[in-house]
Amino acid sequence: MNEHTSIVAMILAGGQGSRLGVLTRYRAKPAVPYGGKYRIIDFPLSNCTNSGIDVVGVLTQYEPFVLNSYIGNGAPWDLNTNRGGVYALSPSTHVGDEGSWYAGTADAIYQNIRFIDRYTPECLVVLSGDHIYKMNYDAMVRFHRENGADATIGVMPVPMEEASRFGILATDDQDRVTDFVEKPANPPSNLASMGIYVFNWEKVRRYLEADAADAASSHDFGKDVIPAMLAAGERLFAYRFEGYWRDVGTIDSLWEANMDLLDEEGGLDLADDSWRIYSRNPNLPAARIGVGAQLDECMVAEGCDVSGEVRHSLLFQGVTVGEGARVVDSVIMRGVEIAAGAVVERAVVAENAKVGEGARVGVVGGEIAVLGSGCLIAPGAVVGAGESIEPDATVE
Repeated sequence: MNEHTSIVAMILAGGQGSRLGVLTRYRAKPAVPYGGKYRIIDFPLSNCTNSGIDVVGVLTQYEPFVLNSYIGNGAPWDLNTNRGGVYALSPSTHVGDEGSWYAGTADAIYQNIRFIDRYTPECLVVLSGDHIYKMNYDAMVRFHRENGADATIGVMPVPMEEASRFGILATDDQDRVTDFVEKPANPPSNLASMGIYVFNWEKVRRYLEADAADAASSHDFGKDVIPAMLAAGERLFAYRFEGYWRDVGTIDSLWEANMDLLDEEGGLDLADDSWRIYSRNPNLPAARIGVGAQLDECMVAEGCDVSGEVRHSLLFQGVTVGEGARVVDSVIMRGVEIAAGAVVERAVVAENAKVGEGARVGVVGGEIAVLGSGCLIAPGAVVGAGESIEPDATVE
């Protein structure tokens, strides 16, 4: 028997995230840590909670164990209620009889039609699991309803030199979409799709079924479903978002998004209780700052033990920086140990890595060096600018 809710949200969280290299070797991109104690998935989940959406499907595929274990029953995001819940959905929970990997973003929703139909929603909200931002989806749904839209696309301007990475829209003076092209080589504008959609469920359901039956389709919202709806004369509108938003699909963008937190004007306010970002993390003792330590323009999370120098960097929970060590322009994730006299500059260091005494990782001004989780950099060893070290590897 069907339950009912006016809105169901589906978070696309199954991507491999290959451009994040060693950071996603054994986990999906939305499970990558961010901002001291969070994971990327915390942001769309928290946005759903704060927007009053209480039925959320998380579509997993690549290395789902870490992400599914982290989400659990949704309790940290207040999504384990009698009204709804958060559900980890994989390609095996789809329409047909045999499982297969999702062929594209539209196929991921199509394969979970039965789950959505269980709630007979008026609106379907489709989200990406790998963006950092705060957004009131309820306001976007209101905009969608007020305009009598069949589909509403979250949009914002991006730098023109980056526009070819996005779906690019044209609109009339009422913000109705008049043209849409996915990742054009020569973008006609810089008004970009954020990959955030609100659909009338019954309307888009028909397009998903038609798309699934089309052997020539790539089964993607931006490449196939949105253009098909536009060509058929459906009412598509652009919802203009003003605020911080970043796609963290590369090492550079992940590093920059963390660095943004050090800028009081340019980053997110993670201490804003009016729009909390929830996470599943234990509380640790307060950070210990040694007598000779030097800290400048940095964020130090709970449970850290710092005796060295830290400048313009983020230290996640439980990081140790030894006496005489130096950390500059770097993102240091949970449980990392940086021994006495070591130097880490312009780097991303994943969980539980160890940097030995006198070792050196990265170079100020160089490409970002990356250490995979659990790796060991032996005393005196050097990891150069732009190098990536595999998880659990040892560098002598």
